[in-house]
Amino acid sequence: MRGLLPMNRIYLDHAATTPTDPKVVEAMLPYFSEKYGNPSSIHSFGQETRAAVEKGREQVAGLIGCAADEIVFTSGGTEADNQAIEGIAFANQQNGNHIITTAIEHHAVSKCCEFLKKHGFEITYLPVDKYGLVDPDAVAKAITAKTILVSVMHANNEMGTIEPIKAIGEVVRDAGTRYLVPGTKDGKRKIYFHTDAVQTVGHIPVNVNELGVDLLSISAHKLYGPKGVGALYIRKGTRLTPFLHGGSQERNRRASTENVPGIVGFGVAAELAKGEMLADAKKMAGLRDKMIKGILEAIPDTQLNGHPTERLPNNVNVSVRYIEGESMLLSLDMEGIAASTGSACTSGSLEPSHVMLAIGLTHEVAHGSLRFSLGKQTTEEEIDRTVTELKTIVERLRSMSPLGKKN
Repeated sequence: MRGLLPMNRIYLDHAATTPTDPKVVEAMLPYFSEKYGNPSSIHSFGQETRAAVEKGREQVAGLIGCAADEIVFTSGGTEADNQAIEGIAFANQQNGNHIITTAIEHHAVSKCCEFLKKHGFEITYLPVDKYGLVDPDAVAKAITAKTILVSVMHANNEMGTIEPIKAIGEVVRDAGTRYLVPGTKDGKRKIYFHTDAVQTVGHIPVNVNELGVDLLSISAHKLYGPKGVGALYIRKGTRLTPFLHGGSQERNRRASTENVPGIVGFGVAAELAKGEMLADAKKMAGLRDKMIKGILEAIPDTQLNGHPTERLPNNVNVSVRYIEGESMLLSLDMEGIAASTGSACTSGSLEPSHVMLAIGLTHEVAHGSLRFSLGKQTTEEEIDRTVTELKTIVERLRSMSPLGKKN
């Protein structure tokens, strides 16, 4: 077991999870012990918590520019992704069985598609370029008469690249006019468009109507809210089979008693993000660029992964040649610096990141990738210290590496 943790620890893993804002915690506390009624109950205890749930719904809806009744609360981003993809697939399979997604999706999307493939659905995984961008024209070419759903993440959780979702949304809508469906009101096929926006909502402006999406996934703990609660935006008129079966909660779209404290906290976090997001993003983007410049200049044989400008304001993903990310990660942790080698959901895997391989990195270079994700409390001093410590760590590890000595 390790000894005492280093003093003045630095947390640069906000893409994995964020600290819950104190204002969020304060708002949640009464709903654990004082206001504990079941929102489905008709008595005053239940109506008190029902009002809190609906307020949270309005606050979340306000952050992404939709109507409150288009928000369905879930247990997090993974459930929201699964509900969107499986819900559309099973509700619309009479019109087709083809789903289009990308090679860089979060496992909450890709593994859901793998599941559907075992149940007779056809899945197309679109490639990305060296920056991780999806080509809207490739989406258009992939759509067939059997296509019922396109799912492309808004921004990649590992390398931070922001996808051209608005342009892809236009492609998806236009494609629906090419394939006629007998018996429908206007003869046009409806191809649904979903985006996993877990990494973007609360960090950059997101408006569902501007993006042109039918479904959008959110997770509270990525925007300084509590863990264990998320939401799925479902555009009115969308045909969706419920993911959970039981009670009539969430207008019969998601059975299970609502997580009232979590929803209250989610709502407050959404409201705070709406007011603070632009200023926070500007500050983090400056620190992000400083960190990228510092690492690339101080450490030879390093490269930035992801798009140089079309990227999340808080994401720094670099590959360091000749050594493994796991070794760097553990060494950083010994110095009190938290980072990641990729998605937190796959941090226990020894396989190289599928995202890094998708942008063309070799296995060796992909294994040497690190993700630093900044938060609104990150300071310039923390960035300077991290770059300095990383430089020392890389020099030490390379001196012990046969690969490093040969180069």
